[in-house]
Amino acid sequence: MIVSVPMPRAGQLECVCDPGTLGRTNEGRSGTIPLAAGFAFSVLAQILTLSILPLAGLALAPSHGLVALPYMAFYIGAALASLPASFLLDSFGRRAAFSLGASLGAAGGLVLVFALASMHFGALVLGSFWLGIAGGFSLFYRHAAVPVGGKGAGTVLIVFGAATLAGLIAPTLAVVAEDLASPRVFAGTAAAAAVAHVASLVATASLPYQSRREHKTEAVGTPGWRAFLPPTLISAVGWFMMTALMGATPIAVIGCAPSEAAVGAVAWHVMAMYAPSLLLAFLPRLALPVHLSVTGGLLLAFGGAAFMLSTNASGFSLGAACVGGGWSLVVLGTTLWVHRNGSLPRWLLGLHDGAALTGAILGTLAASIFA
Repeated sequence: MIVSVPMPRAGQLECVCDPGTLGRTNEGRSGTIPLAAGFAFSVLAQILTLSILPLAGLALAPSHGLVALPYMAFYIGAALASLPASFLLDSFGRRAAFSLGASLGAAGGLVLVFALASMHFGALVLGSFWLGIAGGFSLFYRHAAVPVGGKGAGTVLIVFGAATLAGLIAPTLAVVAEDLASPRVFAGTAAAAAVAHVASLVATASLPYQSRREHKTEAVGTPGWRAFLPPTLISAVGWFMMTALMGATPIAVIGCAPSEAAVGAVAWHVMAMYAPSLLLAFLPRLALPVHLSVTGGLLLAFGGAAFMLSTNASGFSLGAACVGGGWSLVVLGTTLWVHRNGSLPRWLLGLHDGAALTGAILGTLAASIFA
């Protein structure tokens, strides 16, 4: 008797072992650290990039109307990457998809270095767009952490909170990089962002293979649109507030403090974006999706008010930190919300992130109003 066995297509990851030999137990032990490291390095690159894009646009834009274009291009790239990233994760697995995103980020960082060294505005927009694509891929780290840790929030909190370390080292790294690249302003920071994406690539390359059999079972018991729409709308509003305030913060800080203070303000913002997750990792029972989302919304409103009333770098940094903390709670709450009754299909997770990033794009348009 001849049994016909379907052949896997090129690039598809199949589990050829007996059930359980390469199961969730192994991935839970060995997958969390690479995910956390890859996400942390990706966030480090984003801190460095977003701290200079508003200022670089101000310096290189041929007209005032184009100042915000590089910053906007970053989030447009991220939004456009969300659905393709979801399909690539389905077809080729986490390791290949995240490695591709990190590679595009490294290339975008190099384009940004060229743009800043040659004072080329078009290249600045292109490099920002590529870096945004990498940022769109990196958003899926938090979704990928759910299968690793099961239904609990602990692994998501650890992966999300690991980026706190990026906020700690970003200001010092930016100062060192700028000194090495002097007198080419911001080129050193862009180069450091490219190197951070290379480090993210190394981390994601060490991710264990994820079997297709396991992945297909994730959609069992998938919730419907009722579980998708409320957290998606809340997340979009949170992203809008975050990008609106953070697009204006570097420009506002540079008007009353040295350029290094702009990186410092963004670093405080990013530490606040991920520190709550690190704290909640020790108290995962407090990670209640709806409560986190509402509390985050209130903190975002307070941060916006603090920004509008500030007149010095310290005040802007405080507003940035509150906005970062509010964004953290909103994104963490809505992420746990969409996963709490079972994993959504990957394409719907991509749509969730795409809608949130559309809010981010609209926020970049509003940034000029806050500045």
